[in-house]
Amino acid sequence: MTVQQCHEPGTAVAGVPFGRAARELELKPREFELAVQLGHVRTVAAGPGGRRRVPREEIERHTARPGFPDTLRTRVWVVGTAEGAELMGISPARFGRLARAGCFAPVRFYVNRYRAVVWHYLAADLVEFADASPDLLTGRTPPALRTALAEREDRRARTWRARRIDQLLALAEDPWERAAVMASVLGPEQLADAVPDPCERAYVSALRPELAYGRSNAPAGREVIDRVTLAAAPDEIERYRRRLTVALAEARVIRQAPMPKGPPVAGSQVVPALMAGEPMAATSGAPTTGTGGSPGVRQATPSGFRALWSWLRRRRAPLARD
Repeated sequence: MTVQQCHEPGTAVAGVPFGRAARELELKPREFELAVQLGHVRTVAAGPGGRRRVPREEIERHTARPGFPDTLRTRVWVVGTAEGAELMGISPARFGRLARAGCFAPVRFYVNRYRAVVWHYLAADLVEFADASPDLLTGRTPPALRTALAEREDRRARTWRARRIDQLLALAEDPWERAAVMASVLGPEQLADAVPDPCERAYVSALRPELAYGRSNAPAGREVIDRVTLAAAPDEIERYRRRLTVALAEARVIRQAPMPKGPPVAGSQVVPALMAGEPMAATSGAPTTGTGGSPGVRQATPSGFRALWSWLRRRRAPLARD
């Protein structure tokens, strides 16, 4: 789904700070964060430093909709493997095979205490896939899918990267920022090879957004996160390098990269997502834990679970168009 952000370059637009907007929309901080990333809640540039806010009319648009706040919450309803399998009516094992094959893209992840990556998915995506591919939910796994699973690597990180890059590109307002987004999935050696000019490389490095929130300070945790955020397969690396080359050519037409004033900054100095909004509690990337459930996953009651399932199926087409 395309992220839609409203802005007038060079102008400051009054709006509601992110923390207050989340409260008025009755969203938890991580739900609000995801709503902005997915384009369900539009933001505007507001003041110096790239800070963004939510227009008052955007909040009123959501609060005036029938079913508020459940309709908006359902759009950002995130599930793990067990809940996703239950939602689709399949076993967790089959769900895992479909996810590893890249049939649907994760929307976020975290690294648990055992340094294992735990993936989360949008419930709406799973319902859409279930409606479009019912033959993959029952019976024997089709031969083509079995072959793909045997021959290809786990594609969950790759599909997550593609989704995250699309989100960040939609938020980038400057060609150099767009180049930095493309560079964010390349390792240091690949970036040095793709951007040989030291001034350009320093500028792009300073603008690189963080793909994942809450990066670990522990070396082992960083290694796991890097395996998710950095392109790995040769064809994927080459594809992002080509896109970076195109983005750099477009950026040079606008202006040349400035001379670096200091060492490159590992992280974004622009607004890749929520970081330029008002600081919010519980947005550090440490997953929230519901009662008796998996970290970061909203726990629904059985009756509520069935109601949301029915609602998602009825609303699948409008969701795809929004």
